[in-house]
Amino acid sequence: MRADRVFAYGATAGLLGDLLLGDPRRGHPVAVFGRAAGAVERVLWRDHRGWGALHTVVCAGGAVALGAVAAAAARPSRAASVALTGAATWAVVGGTSLAREARAVGRALEAGDVEGARDRLPHLCGRDPQALDADGIARAVVESVAENTSDAVVGALVWGALGGVPGLLGFRAVNTLDAMVGHKSPRHRRYGWASARLDDVAGWPGARLTALLAAAAGGDARGAVRAWRADARKHPSPNAGPVEASFAGALGVRLGGTLSYGGRVEHRPVLNTEGRAVTVGDIERAVRLSRRVNWLALGVSAGASLLRGRVARGPAREFTGGRSRRSRGAS
Repeated sequence: MRADRVFAYGATAGLLGDLLLGDPRRGHPVAVFGRAAGAVERVLWRDHRGWGALHTVVCAGGAVALGAVAAAAARPSRAASVALTGAATWAVVGGTSLAREARAVGRALEAGDVEGARDRLPHLCGRDPQALDADGIARAVVESVAENTSDAVVGALVWGALGGVPGLLGFRAVNTLDAMVGHKSPRHRRYGWASARLDDVAGWPGARLTALLAAAAGGDARGAVRAWRADARKHPSPNAGPVEASFAGALGVRLGGTLSYGGRVEHRPVLNTEGRAVTVGDIERAVRLSRRVNWLALGVSAGASLLRGRVARGPAREFTGGRSRRSRGAS
């Protein structure tokens, strides 16, 4: 079986596995990687960008190398290659867990249990829940669903289409490192610089595809594109900006504004200023839009992989055919 088909079949199986099974409660591969990366940090940490870059290379490079070794070992068997790709896809995507946590917060808000929603919010994002009222929590959930659609699913599928199992594992490793050390805390402002910049680079194609698909799959394609073009660059994150702006336009709501992280208040620009304020009901709408984007991203990624394989085989067939004709002529 060709490599392009291996990815298409394996990624489909992996996304279906995530839909049916979700993430394991214990022993998740990403959690195992996180513990290993934490152990490396305890050995290497210095308040220096160079040491942080070494940490990034060791951890992300190790994940890519592991994926390459596993893919090479499975290559002689078609079934093993598809199974490995499916398992890797299931391990690195998190669409079902994202939807489950978002809906849990939404149910608490619908029941009037704001404290319960605040307790649940840290499962989705790192904001200070005590600083948020019900509408603020709902807005935080919608923004988290938008951003994590790219980070937890679409970006991984893009890199899987480009690099197979090593691409899948490498993207998830980079994204996890950014979450661990890529923030601007006193300990990680310098040490996490390399992880944060690498995550910006790795997330760039997935974020743009997510924004494009949100515009296509949402209820207001024109509004999504308008918000993306007008407001995305105002966001401090080069990748979260396009995604959140496109989701905001597609859903017809306003995102952004004042928020708090770790006691630090940030005043971010409003995305889609023409939209209305987020309400609790928009959480379910955002989750459904995220689901549609995920499956469209699978189709685009698998299709791109198949097309790339066909294009790559074309010159090879032409070369082989020409050589054969020359050989027959010479004889």
